[in-house]
Amino acid sequence: MPRTSKKTIICCAVTGSIHTPSMSPYLPVTADQIAESAIAAAEAGAAVLHLHARVPETGAPSQDPAHYAAFLPRIHAATDAIVNITTGGGLGMSMEARIAPAVQAAPELASLNMGSFNFNISAAEKGCRDPQPWEVGYLRGTRDLIMSNTFTQIETVLARLSETGTRFEFECYDTGHLYNLAHFADRGLVKPPFFVQAIFGVTGAQGTDPENLMHMRATAVRLFGDDHLLSVLGAGRSQFPLVTMGAILGGHVRVGLEDNLYIAKGQLAESNAQMVTKMRRILEDLGHEIATPDEARAILGTKGRDKVCFG
Repeated sequence: MPRTSKKTIICCAVTGSIHTPSMSPYLPVTADQIAESAIAAAEAGAAVLHLHARVPETGAPSQDPAHYAAFLPRIHAATDAIVNITTGGGLGMSMEARIAPAVQAAPELASLNMGSFNFNISAAEKGCRDPQPWEVGYLRGTRDLIMSNTFTQIETVLARLSETGTRFEFECYDTGHLYNLAHFADRGLVKPPFFVQAIFGVTGAQGTDPENLMHMRATAVRLFGDDHLLSVLGAGRSQFPLVTMGAILGGHVRVGLEDNLYIAKGQLAESNAQMVTKMRRILEDLGHEIATPDEARAILGTKGRDKVCFG
């Protein structure tokens, strides 16, 4: 069985690199907006903040460490939430560019995609309202994009970030990615507990069918037993139903404007905090207790907020 705890961790993915500014006026873009949105999400109950950066002038995804440095210290000063920095970055970026912010900041957590796959978000163009030229090109370009995460690339990330004590959110978009994680575990390159983020709903990877979640969970149990923690991410309109199912099965949850722009059918979410508040209400109505940041640190085995290189 997955390693269980009496507390459920809420992770909030604040802005990401998939949605573009013209899709929602509430998507955080500038350093101030990202900091304010992240802090409010933490105050609402998010123990983990999954962070990307943006070019403030355009809202385009950025892995420039300077763009992260513009908001990380402010978040660190205002909240004790665990900071989780992406190594996925923006679509089409080199691995060196993708890992640069995490290498510099040495966060408690960093995301790590566990395999290469087609990553097609071109259909999201229909949600754009008066888009900037870069948005259309960025989205349409994903029809011919492979999200590259080779074994060499994954091993490089593990080596570079493990040196600073950073642990990982292992993002698994398909069942095969669990086997890739098992490969690195068998080689002793990663140590339990493995924080597995099961992802559903990206075109090119597994869909949001509940049966897929059950299969992912069963496979993770078979491979890792109680050496893993399962969290669930559902893209788009499947976000709240699927992550709730994951929580009922004993897992942790991820919500936020990176994964979904809507708080209800046809209603844009006005903030990440609004999404965390809704998720927290659902969990508490189901009898779940919400993990504080320090409780999440104990569950995930992170190094502690005093050992990061920002703040």
